[in-house]
Amino acid sequence: MNSKLENVLQKEQENFRRVVDFNPATDKLFHFDFTAANKDLTAEMIADTGAFSTYVNNKLSSANAKYGIGGYAEDRILYKRSDHFKTPGSASANEEAARSIHLGIDIWGAVGTKVFVPVGGTVHSFAFNDNFGDYGATIILQHQLNTIVFYTLYGHLSLADLANLQEGKYISRGELLGHFGEPKENGDWPPHLHFQIISDLRLSRGDYPGVCTIAEREKYLRNCPNPDLMLNMMQYAH
Repeated sequence: MNSKLENVLQKEQENFRRVVDFNPATDKLFHFDFTAANKDLTAEMIADTGAFSTYVNNKLSSANAKYGIGGYAEDRILYKRSDHFKTPGSASANEEAARSIHLGIDIWGAVGTKVFVPVGGTVHSFAFNDNFGDYGATIILQHQLNTIVFYTLYGHLSLADLANLQEGKYISRGELLGHFGEPKENGDWPPHLHFQIISDLRLSRGDYPGVCTIAEREKYLRNCPNPDLMLNMMQYAH
């Protein structure tokens, strides 16, 4: 552990509620690899939300897995599908300057999958980030543990989950926060949750980078520690 936040999260790990209903005794968890090493992924598949969704669903079905998971600090090829991940001033999303390092963990599953709060906190902000490849419906919670303030971000939710939300509302540990959204409301992705821990949100509201450039990798990973400190799921992934 290299930060006070990481130390606190590790100490509290057994007290966090699972973000989705995953039972390691009965449920299988498939580990997705979305790097260039995965030769099954083609540019055409990635660009086509329907084809990409079919790929994800087939992998889960073949593995008899309720959920798929993975992605923290992964150098992904997925983001070449969208201009949203270009760095301003760069000519192409294929360039070194493009954002490709994933700062959260993704949990892949069925539309409507329930998302729960792992530890009590208040609604900091929320937004509908409606760009192709973006978060879609997004909620950010603020937490405090052992005097340490930090944030959790939930991306690709259902738009209906934002309808009655209010900033400052307290949400208890284990309370239902939202649901996996469908492509038209989750940024045009196969249904999944992007879960991210953020130490310093700075002035961001309803949004925060979930992907960074290779050059900024270390800076962003220091500010966004491994989400599995709260999820405690990666050990079960195969």
